[in-house]
Amino acid sequence: MTARTEALDAIAHRQPARVPYDIRFTGEARRKMAEFYGDADFEEKLDNCLTIARLDTRREVESNIWRDEFGVLWDRSRDKDIGVVVNRLITPETIADYHFPDPDDPAIYAQYPAAVARREDTIVVAKLSYNLFERAWSLVGMENLLMHMMTEKQFVHELLDRIMQYFLRVIDRSLDRGVDGIYFGDDWGTQTGVLMGPKLWREFILPRIREMFARVKARDGLVFLHCCGKVQELFPDLIDCGLDVFNPFQPEVMDVVEMKRLYGDRLTFYGGISTQRTLPLGTVEQIRAEVERLIAEVGTGGGLIVSPAHAIPADAKPENVAAMIEVLQK
Repeated sequence: MTARTEALDAIAHRQPARVPYDIRFTGEARRKMAEFYGDADFEEKLDNCLTIARLDTRREVESNIWRDEFGVLWDRSRDKDIGVVVNRLITPETIADYHFPDPDDPAIYAQYPAAVARREDTIVVAKLSYNLFERAWSLVGMENLLMHMMTEKQFVHELLDRIMQYFLRVIDRSLDRGVDGIYFGDDWGTQTGVLMGPKLWREFILPRIREMFARVKARDGLVFLHCCGKVQELFPDLIDCGLDVFNPFQPEVMDVVEMKRLYGDRLTFYGGISTQRTLPLGTVEQIRAEVERLIAEVGTGGGLIVSPAHAIPADAKPENVAAMIEVLQK
């Protein structure tokens, strides 16, 4: 049995030989764990079930300022992993003048060959982050976009359609390169609910998500989605669109056992381990108990890829992370 086989069984809602897992780190957390283990290559020994190929787009253009393929500038002086947008490229008056990047540029797929080479042992997915709502707000500003959803609807529809067309082409080019599926990334939630509300989400986001997911399913690809926050009221819509795997499955905002009861026969959950509470604030005993309960109560019958709810943050205790890994590798 390989990690790939275990994950495919879980996604098909069959009982895997071992519940599959996937562990990701922020930069500072990775450094701390390398120091804890005394091994700079510790991640290579984790036996994760996923290999993630990312569009190779960001380049540092000055100290701590990174430009992505859309021309958005990200200040990473404090947030070293993502950054903060520091420019605005599109307004309702200038959208006609904005030139989208070339989705056929082979340079942006530079990570794919090495990732696809691991397909025998892992599921390989292409991660398309900022692929609709987040891409829109990165171009026009978060507050502006939310206001435009009420006051400039035609502009928002035009912008989202152009973004969708770009990513439909990226989906095709990614699947052409041999990945197993597409891992969409688009945060719509806060800790208390859907950011723009379910009505506006269904007006602006749902039709385009449906079309992008359908493009993947038409080629027998797997559909993953990363969407932070309390968004479980959207699960029926997402399942109807063809979603296979939902991440981050945050125990801080949803009852993971209840979600498995309600949706576990139709949706695989990827996450479940608290990155806000247990990993940074709990004890080794508490993290062991949390992981073991997740495997037993949510992992039974498939439908679970165990993982920290998000990339492990810098404040996670290394001993807690090590205990989690030990339980997962049993």
